[in-house]
Amino acid sequence: MKFFFSVIGMVMIIEGLPYFASPEKMKEVVKTIVKLENAHLRKFGFILMLAGLCIVYFAMGGG
Repeated sequence: MKFFFSVIGMVMIIEGLPYFASPEKMKEVVKTIVKLENAHLRKFGFILMLAGLCIVYFAMGGG
């Protein structure tokens, strides 16, 4: 459980960095994302999930 909360904390740090470092640019990015079609966002999300899965797999000593 300790590892799980450490991972969640790290994700929150990484997710918060762009908003802290450049809030104006993040507002522009969000406006751009709103204009995208759902299918494009879904594909992008799926690719990010696969990339994350691969990173975790290799980091944990798989393959």
